[in-house]
Amino acid sequence: MKKTVQMYEGKAKKVFKTDNPDFVIVQYKDDATAFDGKKRGTIAGKGAINNKVSNHFFQRLEQIGVQTHFVKELSDRETVVKNVEIVPLEVIIRNVAAGSFSKRYGVDEGTQLAISTLEYSFKNDSLGDPLINDYHAIALRLATRDELDKINRMAFMVNEFLTGYLLGIGIKLIDFKLEFGKFKNEIILADEISPDTCRFWDKDTNEKLDKDRFRRDLGNVEGAYIEFMSRLLGE
Repeated sequence: MKKTVQMYEGKAKKVFKTDNPDFVIVQYKDDATAFDGKKRGTIAGKGAINNKVSNHFFQRLEQIGVQTHFVKELSDRETVVKNVEIVPLEVIIRNVAAGSFSKRYGVDEGTQLAISTLEYSFKNDSLGDPLINDYHAIALRLATRDELDKINRMAFMVNEFLTGYLLGIGIKLIDFKLEFGKFKNEIILADEISPDTCRFWDKDTNEKLDKDRFRRDLGNVEGAYIEFMSRLLGE
């Protein structure tokens, strides 16, 4: 599949048109941002790790019936994906209190939640991606009730699968962000699932193996990404 012009460049990826309008090529970058772009840096090798990790997860999720945008991995940093229309919502699943959830509700980080929770934020950088509820999403025409119901079902399917899968390699899934898109009028999982978009903690030590090491200046950021990929893929 032939890559043509660049369509878009975001914080972590570039997207290119192809000679088939149904598909685009995503190229993962090493750039890192946090706090709505206020903190910027580079994590060496991050793009290749996130590409491989995301593609691994998407292929496993397809096997349990979660439709994704994944088509074909082209190289360490490039993957062909379906050309979706992104639903402008970030869907956040939380299993353990951490990050903004802990601050917002005064809950100690690391507290196991009574149930897994789901939050939406309006995907809008200029507004700081504010939290919204399902009524807001419908009122703003970001998604319909049926679309939200499907998104919710899929998000919890992802959570159930990943939680068990990761425990098998000694990692706790604390929380994570998902994005969904429409492809031929069907809602499918899009974007990425990686140490950039999830909180992964070692099961025994609670060592952070994700972008919190960059956000919080904890050091050994590259090492944490490599450790996560090594456990997941054996590389």
